[in-house]
Amino acid sequence: MAEKKQIAIVGGGIAGLTTAYYLQKQIRAYRLDYEVKLFEASSHLGGKIETLKKDGFMIERGPDSFLARKESASRLIYDIGMEKDLVRNNTGQSYILAGKKLHKMPKRAFMGVPTELKPFYQSRLLSTKAKARISVEPMLPKGKEAQDQSMGLFFRRRFGDELVENVLEPLLSGVYAGDIDELSLMATYPKFYEVEQQYGSVIKGLQATMPKPPKQKKGVKPPGAFLSLKNGLESLVEGLEAKLDPGTVQLETSVDHIERKADHYHLLLGNGEVFRADAAVLASPFFAVQRMLSQYDFMEQLKEMKATSVATVAMTFDASAIKKDIDGTGFVISRNSKYRITACTWTHKKWEDTTPEGKVMLRCYVGRPDDSGVVDLSDEEIVQIALKDLNKIMKIKSKPLFSVVSRWKKAMPQYVVGHLKRVADVRANMAIHLPGVFLAGGSYDGIGIPDCIDSGEQAVQNVLAYLREKSFS
Repeated sequence: MAEKKQIAIVGGGIAGLTTAYYLQKQIRAYRLDYEVKLFEASSHLGGKIETLKKDGFMIERGPDSFLARKESASRLIYDIGMEKDLVRNNTGQSYILAGKKLHKMPKRAFMGVPTELKPFYQSRLLSTKAKARISVEPMLPKGKEAQDQSMGLFFRRRFGDELVENVLEPLLSGVYAGDIDELSLMATYPKFYEVEQQYGSVIKGLQATMPKPPKQKKGVKPPGAFLSLKNGLESLVEGLEAKLDPGTVQLETSVDHIERKADHYHLLLGNGEVFRADAAVLASPFFAVQRMLSQYDFMEQLKEMKATSVATVAMTFDASAIKKDIDGTGFVISRNSKYRITACTWTHKKWEDTTPEGKVMLRCYVGRPDDSGVVDLSDEEIVQIALKDLNKIMKIKSKPLFSVVSRWKKAMPQYVVGHLKRVADVRANMAIHLPGVFLAGGSYDGIGIPDCIDSGEQAVQNVLAYLREKSFS
């Protein structure tokens, strides 16, 4: 009887876990003679997904939610039987902090880009000159066709500098913890380029393509755009792990090097062992993948990628400590403001089940692209930076009940201009020189939880197609 085909998954973040889960589901459904082994270098699964519970508070140390409109995450949650745990965020006023003042986020916008001009005319966030500048966007000629360009270049050309720096930069590039003038438009928000090319204007294109918001009953808030789980996002990791076959996961086991043999691969593990694999999915950060396959010159392209470091600090208080409460769910900070925090979520309002009655939880993001060294400061220093910035607008009179600082060093891959071509070139070369080895995860196809799940699902299809073809050759 032939031995089972071995499939290796390197990396136990959400992309790797998704790959393992859906592979084993297919193996069971079709009685395939395959076996899956997942190697994770650290002592825990989930990558940046980590939930801390303390004194009745529930603190997300990494992502706190995912976009509801990206359906793969919800589909996975339903698939593993956790749909009853899904919760949607509370909606409320969001703000942009510019100078020393909080401004309401202008309505009728998509990711900060106007779909109607009137709310932007009424906002004090922009100068009269900036309002005049955005009003001519529908009349500007469309840009020349381009394979790629930076977000900053595109939006400055369409709307001018002030809208970019006060609104678009903190919203768009904040998701990637990067520099709007370096991040690739086509790898992050290609829709804006596509509507400009088709309709000649971003505003006209959004008006033509965006679904109209449903009519809301008076006094009823619209549904939130984000979803999470009532027991924290780490419960998704635990739920996935519980669905895997016993013995699938091997923690604290790095993969140091991968060698191609005649019809299989040898994975040289950090513990000195060798794992024989017929196919592999590399769901690790780009720099780890480049190291594993350093003997291939085409992998040098991954060295051109960068990753930034960020930190979050969650601070808990008695409600009485906040002397100037604000009706809203949080704010982002404009590029030109002199703050070291980049955003703040009033978690107790956005996700009320995370915080006990009579308490407050604020979660601040620290670490601009030009101030990444702040991540290396002590916990106390980071807390003091956050409190100093918050006290400029909120008047917090007491020390936190407790605070939790989470550091993510070189954890945010930067999709700089040329990212899509770079990744495509690497994958094309892998298909030739490393058939049966596939990339997945946040370094390549999107950094959000649903994006990573999508990449895991695609990796499953790639592996099964490869092994099926191989069995007939």
